[in-house]
Amino acid sequence: MTTTGPEVRWGTGRARGVLAATTLGSGMAMLDSTIVNVALPALGRELGASVSGLQWVLDGYLLTLAALILVGGAMGDRYGRRRVFRIGVVWFGVASALCGVAPSTEVLVVARALQGVGGALLTPGSLAILQSVFARGERATAIGAWSGLSGVATAVGPLVGGLLVQAWSWRLAFLVNLPVAALTWWLTARFVPETRDAGAEGRPDVLAAALCALGLAGLTGALVEAPVRGAGDPVVIGAGVVGVLALVWFGARQARGDRPTVPPSLFADRVFLLANLATFLVYGALGAVMVLLVVQLQVSLGYSPTAAGLAGLPITLLMLVLSARSGRLAERVGPRWQLVVGPLVIAVGLLLLRRVVPGGGYVDAVLPGVLVFGVGLATVVAPVTATVLAAAPDRYAGVASGVNNAVARTGTLLAVAVLPTVAGLGGADYTDPAAMTEGWRTALLVCAGLCVVAGLVASGVDNRVLASAAAKPEPAEHELAHPGECLCCGVEGPPTHLSPRGVER
Repeated sequence: MTTTGPEVRWGTGRARGVLAATTLGSGMAMLDSTIVNVALPALGRELGASVSGLQWVLDGYLLTLAALILVGGAMGDRYGRRRVFRIGVVWFGVASALCGVAPSTEVLVVARALQGVGGALLTPGSLAILQSVFARGERATAIGAWSGLSGVATAVGPLVGGLLVQAWSWRLAFLVNLPVAALTWWLTARFVPETRDAGAEGRPDVLAAALCALGLAGLTGALVEAPVRGAGDPVVIGAGVVGVLALVWFGARQARGDRPTVPPSLFADRVFLLANLATFLVYGALGAVMVLLVVQLQVSLGYSPTAAGLAGLPITLLMLVLSARSGRLAERVGPRWQLVVGPLVIAVGLLLLRRVVPGGGYVDAVLPGVLVFGVGLATVVAPVTATVLAAAPDRYAGVASGVNNAVARTGTLLAVAVLPTVAGLGGADYTDPAAMTEGWRTALLVCAGLCVVAGLVASGVDNRVLASAAAKPEPAEHELAHPGECLCCGVEGPPTHLSPRGVER
């Protein structure tokens, strides 16, 4: 791994600048994933969108984000993580402006897809930057702080969205990204050192990215349109078949290619595999619930957009207070128990939220579930992210971050596509309190089950993974893994291309 400066130490001014830049960048993408949720009823009314139209507004963004996030991570490793991160910030800001002026549902879906491209460039870079610039023993702490602050962005999204929708229009939910993008760009230029994988060669696999995007688009299209067109409709069947074939081709290309976007060796690691599977399940449940909660509060309980956003404020506070501590605890005692207990606590919170029905009050129906849900989220988010990155070699920091983010977004993407159908929601049901409540309660049962499975999966994680990663020595010189290959960067040939500690000459 190559860097243009010394390691960043926790507690310094530069550390705070790096954390601020990466948190604002990833938080902007996370905020946009949730801020839109509270705007859906108003957006649907103004643009005349159906349930499937609203699903595409959400999934158009998640689709390109999940499909291209691996390429974004690989591009950061190859061309420089700071450089790609900054490009992503600018792209995201421009696409947000397009979303804010969209005249129709169709135009908005296209603009959201473009937003996802920007998110795919900046999201994996934020974690990869933390993993590559902070000293080894301080990475879990930095990631914990990042998780807490980024989690705040996710949880505060409905509140901000509610205030903006009531202040003027749902369009502000997108236009608010412009000043945030400008500040993030400046902080990155000012504080973040450049890092890259010195062993990366060639260009990212564009065909693999296209296959991944086509596969996810086909499956998502089939799942979203099946309730509208019917499962036997030729368009639905064709989209599903194309999606499956594209994903199979993508997997085969990754397994057999000389320079795969995702090295198969990463998934050969049991910890990496299990932690990502747990991520998929937890974020699938999280994404679906955060969408449905604000809609249920507005449609079935009569909350205003701002009140619906305020209902989730305890999640914000719990993430802010507990996530960094959760990361430090995982570093001291190992992450396994938090990866097991966290999803189970989330499941309990989801079951409590089944009391959010017409006639229920905030204190007795909403608050207990939100509090328990927030505690579970704060327990698991930082440890699962740190575990995934610790299980991967340093040279693959960008790819590992991209994989984990892609897994999380794909979980949310598929949950948003599938869950309304499973819960019996379709057409204009999101405007009918009785139908919305019935679907809401069914969806919570499904999501609680996903979290229980996630906890069981995480029980197989090696509890020593963070300690082993922290104890791994930094290569002072370029040691050889075997004759002709450098441990630091994996480049074949004499270890003369870098100076000690990976600093560019």
